[in-house]
Amino acid sequence: MTKLYSKSFDNADEVKSPPKANVEIVALGNVNASRITLEPGWKWSECIQPSVGGDSCQAGHVGVVITGQMMCVHDDGSELLVKAGDAFYFAPGHDGWVVGDEQCVMYEFAETGKDFGPWKTAS
Repeated sequence: MTKLYSKSFDNADEVKSPPKANVEIVALGNVNASRITLEPGWKWSECIQPSVGGDSCQAGHVGVVITGQMMCVHDDGSELLVKAGDAFYFAPGHDGWVVGDEQCVMYEFAETGKDFGPWKTAS
């Protein structure tokens, strides 16, 4: 079993392009790393919710912001503004949006529970 992984986001295993966003995903064993680029005007409840449903985003997110800013508001009313250089965790049950007129570029990490190995792709 491979213990070391390295992949380029320029040759991602999966690319998603929801409205006002681009998500490049690389599978690294049982962890996915994602480079997420969100355009000004992106908001979860406007750009993602129509295709996934629900009242708020039910995924947890762990990552770091490279450029730009994002506001996250949890269902309990708590708010968090993250900006370039900030590491973050957003618990399930939130909305989020890009703040300002600059792209928000983030990297996120998620355990998948599956071992894809460096030779397979996520589906």
